[in-house]
Amino acid sequence: MKVIYTRNFPPGNFHGINLFGFIFASRRWGVMLPHELRHELIHTMQQVEMGFVGFYVWYGVEWLVRWVQYRFDSERAYFAISLEREAYAHEREEGYPKRRRHYAFLHELRKPKKRVGGGKPSKQT
Repeated sequence: MKVIYTRNFPPGNFHGINLFGFIFASRRWGVMLPHELRHELIHTMQQVEMGFVGFYVWYGVEWLVRWVQYRFDSERAYFAISLEREAYAHEREEGYPKRRRHYAFLHELRKPKKRVGGGKPSKQT
């Protein structure tokens, strides 16, 4: 996993975005912290096991379903995506990547919906 710091990408409130195992991080948010890197590592693991294209198709379709489900609230849709829920739920567990089971995000589909973290965290994908 390689982190590439950029000036204007990703836009908006996104600190980092994982594209095919490369992390693009905005300099305006500073250096990525260990839990943020772990969050992105979880996404890389998801991408590898689903095939990169499969990951992005699943992500987009689930976001669209959640967006309609939450009456066009983009932020709630983002935090409800099973792939994000797994990454946020385990980003602070140092050993999680080693013990993570394949397709662990599927367990997030069965859990009751709750917002991860307090306040408005910066978004990561």
